[in-house]
Amino acid sequence: MAVAGVTFAQQPQVGQSEPSPPSLQATALQSEALPSQTPPEKSPEGHERILGVIPDFEVTNREHPSSLTTRQKFMLFARQSFDPFQWLAAGAQAGAGQAHNTLPGYGQGAAGYGKRYGAAMADITDREFMSNFLFPVLLKQDPRYFRRGQGTIKRRFLYSLEQEFWGKTDQGTRQFNYSKVLGAFVAKAVSNAYYPPGDRGLGLTMRRSGITLLSGMGTALAAEFWPDINCKLFHRCHKI
Repeated sequence: MAVAGVTFAQQPQVGQSEPSPPSLQATALQSEALPSQTPPEKSPEGHERILGVIPDFEVTNREHPSSLTTRQKFMLFARQSFDPFQWLAAGAQAGAGQAHNTLPGYGQGAAGYGKRYGAAMADITDREFMSNFLFPVLLKQDPRYFRRGQGTIKRRFLYSLEQEFWGKTDQGTRQFNYSKVLGAFVAKAVSNAYYPPGDRGLGLTMRRSGITLLSGMGTALAAEFWPDINCKLFHRCHKI
């Protein structure tokens, strides 16, 4: 209302609420239009490191996880191969080989140690590349270890051993684990290219491939039971 050029703001009548500013009204409308969003609960992945040191990135606690893309399989191979622990493990292996004069064609001294160290790193990289990337991509298999985490110790023990030979496809169905088995044999066949001439051949390749598969079974055992040991001894429990 205006009187003598002066404008008075109209007061709300009794019982009538005062209108909200436009900005507050817009904010209220937006908040009503948008449903409340709660971040989805993350399903637990693997424990990733045994004893907090040894890399075990290929473990999953999920029963039905999403399949890995080609890029994710490559990243799994890279993480597992070039983790700092692997460099230390290769150094220890080279030192033990130097002390026991394994692969004698490499000789002794700094040069011999360097060759053994290079061979140890090449072995790790070859195995991980074949088993976690190349064959899983070509054969559409999932390179991860699917931890059971429940049941009797005997059942879980046998389950962990069989996964080296009986894995999963990208679709989640069970299948002979060609990726692990072929990966072990092909990686050791490749090692003939850089091992000394006296340490090459079919027989040695077959024996080393068998040792690789046994090592994989041991790793699977550790992946299956380490969380239980970690919970029991160190009280760091992880629910599945």
